[in-house]
Order: sequence, then C-alpha cells, then structure tokens
Amino acid sequence: MKRIAGLIGRTAVSCWHHGSPHFPPLPARATGPPYTCPQIRHLAAKQNKGQFKGQKIKSKPVKLEKQQKQEVEIKQRMTVSELAKAMNKDIDHVYEALLNTDVVLDEMEPDTVLEETWIKEAVKRSGMKHKWAKLVETKVRENKDIQRQAAPDPTQLVPRAPVVTIMGHVDHGKTTLLDSLRKSQIAAQEAGGITQHIGAFRVELPSGEKITFLDTPGHAAFSAMRARGAMVTDIVILVVAADDGVMNQTIESIQHAKKAKVPIIVAVNKCDKPNSDPQRVKEELVGHDVICEEFGGEIQAIHVSALKGDHLVELAEATVTLAEVLELKGDPTGLVEGTVIESRSDKGKGPVTTAIIQRGTLRKGCTLVAGKCWAKVRFMFDEYNQVMSEAGPSIPVEIVGWKDLPSAGEEILEVESEQRAREVVEWRSYMEEQDKMKEDQQVIEAKQKQHQESYKKDRESMAHLSWRQRRAALYRANKHKLSHRLSEKTEMEELTLPIIVKGDVDGSVEAILNILESYDADDQCELDVVHFGVGDISERDINLAETFSGTIYGFNVAANKSIQQMAAKKGIPLRLHRVIYKLIDELKDELSNKLTPSTEENIIGEASVLATFDVTVGKKKIPVAGCRVQKGQLDKKMKFRLVRGRNILWEGSVTTLKHLKDDVLTVKTGMECGLSLDNEELEYKPGDEIICYSESEIKQKISWDPGF
Repeated sequence: MKRIAGLIGRTAVSCWHHGSPHFPPLPARATGPPYTCPQIRHLAAKQNKGQFKGQKIKSKPVKLEKQQKQEVEIKQRMTVSELAKAMNKDIDHVYEALLNTDVVLDEMEPDTVLEETWIKEAVKRSGMKHKWAKLVETKVRENKDIQRQAAPDPTQLVPRAPVVTIMGHVDHGKTTLLDSLRKSQIAAQEAGGITQHIGAFRVELPSGEKITFLDTPGHAAFSAMRARGAMVTDIVILVVAADDGVMNQTIESIQHAKKAKVPIIVAVNKCDKPNSDPQRVKEELVGHDVICEEFGGEIQAIHVSALKGDHLVELAEATVTLAEVLELKGDPTGLVEGTVIESRSDKGKGPVTTAIIQRGTLRKGCTLVAGKCWAKVRFMFDEYNQVMSEAGPSIPVEIVGWKDLPSAGEEILEVESEQRAREVVEWRSYMEEQDKMKEDQQVIEAKQKQHQESYKKDRESMAHLSWRQRRAALYRANKHKLSHRLSEKTEMEELTLPIIVKGDVDGSVEAILNILESYDADDQCELDVVHFGVGDISERDINLAETFSGTIYGFNVAANKSIQQMAAKKGIPLRLHRVIYKLIDELKDELSNKLTPSTEENIIGEASVLATFDVTVGKKKIPVAGCRVQKGQLDKKMKFRLVRGRNILWEGSVTTLKHLKDDVLTVKTGMECGLSLDNEELEYKPGDEIICYSESEIKQKISWDPGF
C-alpha cells in the first residue's frame, strides 16, 4: 500500500510542477477548463545505491542455464516395457513417441522387441538423449548335468535276466498269455516263483533261469525308451492268433521291434481252436521279413494256447535260449542306472515309480535323478509289497522317496549326494527355460517379420499419397479392427477343430487321411489332425485330446470301459464308426457346429409416422409417434427399426404401444397406434417408417465336399 500511495502522490505533484527539470512541460490543450491535470501516470523505479538522478540504468544480460537432457541407457533388442522402464515412463508414452513412424503400433505389445532405430527415435522424441548401457560380462553357466557312465570293464559283467515285452494285435491273446504265465508259475511254486508288479513281473523257470516281463504291451514307456535310445527291452514276443493271422497292429509291432533293433520270438496263439492255421500265420510273416526257422530263418516260432496253458514252458525256455545267444550281461557295480516303467501317486507312500535297473545295484539311501525329479530312496518293494534290500540289473523294483513324480520312460541315474541331485535338477530346469525362451524369440521374430512385410506392402500401395492422406487411409482401413480385436482373436481360436484319427488297419487310416487332405474350408474353420495311428483308443490318445481340446475319431476300433469313463470325465468326445462315410458326415457336422450361425431377418410389419407429440410422464416429456400400420402387424415383443428415407436412424425395442388409450401387445394392418421407443432423444418426423422385425439364427454348413 505504501508503494501504491507513493506512486499516486508523485503523479499528483507532477501535475503542478510542469517546469520541473525532471518533468518536461506538457503541450497546451485547445479545449478544457484551466488548471486541468492531464491523466498521465509516471511509474517510479527504485534507485540503486550510488546511482544519481537522471543516470541511465544499464541492464545486465541474464545468463540462461542450459537444461540438461535426461540420459537413457539403451541396449540391443529392448522390449517396449524395458524401454519405458529405462525412460521412467509408462508404456503408452513409448507408443505416443512412435506415432507417425513406420512402426505398426496396432500390432505392438509390451513384450515386442524394438529395433535400434526405433529405440533411438523414441528417446529423441521424448526430449532425452541415449547412451549405450555398459556391457556386463555374463558368466557362462557351468554345465551341471549328469550323463551315463562309460562302458564298464568286461571283467565286471555278470549274466542277467532278459527283459521281454509281449506285443501283438488286439484280441490275439497277449493279456491271456501273461495271466497264464502267472498262474502256471504260481501253481508250480506257491512260495513265489513269479514276481508280479504294476509295470513288470518276473518268471523263474524250474531250471532256475529268470525272465522279466513288461506287463503293459505297447506301453508308452516302450516308445519313450526307443526315442531315448535306452534299450530296456531285450526281446519282443510277438503274439499272433492262429485263427486270425497277421493283422495291422501285428505289422506295427514288427516295425517297433525292428526300429529298436530287438530280436523277435513268435508265439502263435489259439492253436487249440478248430479253425486255427499256424502254418498260414508263419507264411504271412515271411511277407513282413519275419522268417521262422522252418523257412530257413533265425526266428523261433512256438505254438501255444494261452487259455489252456499249453507249451508256455517251451516259450519261456525259448526266451532263455535266445538270451543266452545274445549273451546278456550287466554290471552290478558302480552307480545305478535304470529306466522308469510306470509312475503313480500313492496316498501312503507318495510319489512311487516302478523301474527296471540296468546297471549297478540299488539300495536304500541311494540318491537318484530322473528328468527334473530326484529321490532319496527310502524304501524298495517287490511284487508282494515286501521290502527289498537291493535290486540289481534286470530286476523290477518299486521305488519310494521321490520329491516329484517323474514321467514314464525317464532315465534314472545315481548321483553322489542330495546337493548334486539338486544341481542336476536345477540345471535341467534352467536349460528347459532357455530352450523355451529361444523358441518364443523365434516366434516373435517371425511374427515381427510378417508384420513388417505386410506393412511395407501397405505402404507401397499408398506411396502416391501424402502422409496425411496415408494416415487417414490407414485409419479407415483398420478402425473396424480396433474395437473387435479381442473378440476376433477369441473367435479365431474357437474356429479350429483338432482331431485324433485311429483305425483298425493302416489302409483304413490312410483312406481317412486321404479324404481329409481334400479339406479346403480353412477360411471357415481349420481342421488340425494332431495325431493318427493304428489300434484301439488308448489312454495316451485321451491325454493328447485333452491337451489339444480335440475330438477322437475311430474307425473299426474300440474303447474299453475305463477309457470311455476317462474320456467322459475329461470331456473328450469319442466318435467311433464302422462305416467310413458316416464318420466323415459326423466330422462335417462337427465342423459346421463350430461356425458362427448367420442371422436371418423376417419383416413382421411396417408402419408410417403420421404425427408426433409429447407425453408428460412424471417430470419427463417423452416423444410419441402416432402411426398407422401399413403392412403386417406391430408386435411389442419383437425388434423395431426407425427408417428415414434410406437411412436407419435407430434399432431397438418399443417401450410403450397403445391403441387409443389402451396398452396393447399387437396392432394389425390399417389400425392406428401411438408408440414410444427406448431412445427418448429420438425425434420423429411425419413420413418416417417404423419396421417391426424378428431375427432367427440359421446354422451354417461347412463348404467342404469330400466327394461322396
């Protein structure tokens, strides 16, 4: 206030002292009363110390401090989220910084890897400067895995029992043969000459020789062992029914044995039947390069009857003879090596595995590794659930003490300590993560390359346009995708039908696959054959179908009760047929059911607006259209559309429909009515049309025509 008062006082004094040396005289005015002070305001500036009156003030130049730009540490192959974190910004900031560039923002995700050019561009547009992050020397992680031991010293090898797998076609008597072997041995030696186990059992002959049988013919472990090169199976007994002959699954079993390089013994079963013909069976086998001894080959053929127990001892002796020829030996010393045959969870014991020991001697307290699981052996059990003290080569054993449940077919290796076991498991888990990251990176790079190529094509097609026209054209082309991207993605995921095909013989499967190769309706629904094979529906098929959310189609094959129950429990559809065209028809129906139904519109009635007026309901004014029905009828339960000229202004439902003063549900042709729509902001005009219609879904059919 003092400063303002001083300014006013100085101005007033200056009005009277025009002759002051500090204030020049004012020019004379032509009009106005005498002694009138002109309205001029003089601002006073504060004098600095040592400054005389009238002395000019020299202004000092102001030095502006240069603003330091924020530095951002960048590196090669940064993702969007990593760049945002380095810039201390959110992800949307990075998207905004890359606007109006060649980057396809619509396809960009937080984990999208950016090129070096776009990393620098985003930093520059954000008013920052980049610097390369210091390279940190990453230590190469030491390989902590464990491998099988070197070949043992031949002097340490001792004879071991053969490991035998029984294979063959369905209903040829494999299970009956196994049961008869058990019964015959139990009848001969009640004290226990047979070792029956969940995954394997042992047979001891009167002469003292022992044989280990795998109790699950065609078990998944057999394939897993062959894939890993672990030759657990020494001999394959091929069971062929004398009254049926060589079937497709018999051929498949022969191929399995040849791929695994395992010798074969042929057991011609059901020789007790009147219509049996063992000679025909052996002649048919010659066509598949299985030549029996009587035809000049080296393969033994034993005629047996699994049901009556005939010649089972001869079969066992033939197996022992072949084992002697093979000179099967094992090393009972050193670290334990083996293979998981089966694994399960027991309420009392926890994770339990059935394994066959291949090398070394397993004892209580051993530390084992199988896959990404490890165990400290607490107990070992035999076929009678009796505790075992040790198990040598070729001996099946139930192992208790696993921390997790290993998969069937996994290789078992012994390590020195629990710490070493943990190191091995950690290393294998680490390597699995690294492999997965590499696979994911390859997928990301392929997707980015695809997007870049697509974007370049779009840019080339718009090269003649200015950048504003180009951006507008891209927006118009892509705006319909933005709001529906999630629903479209879900729809695309649903429009895929994974199937598993199983057939009784190779020719049937081949015929089905040839028909499926003609499928040409991928634009409607993709058909994905995730697996095909020969034989009955198995547990592996159910698990595979569950993994892919698929359907199992079987031709002339069966699914036993337990498999059907498992499929029902897991919600896996089983489509079993004996006529091929019925199988294809059901497949076409399932493909059609995947398609989104089309909508068909049926016009129920049409009315024209004659007049409009407002009705007060409470404190609201609701617009009402006075109409006359020109065609059909208006039904309040149906959908309505307001049309003006050729433009559709609104679609929805009617809130009120009255004839005279009565609320009605329908109004017929020629009658007048008043109606209000569910949009109160609409303005009706005379001449507008109101259409009443219904919508019905029509099931689409797949366009694929298999040709029959």
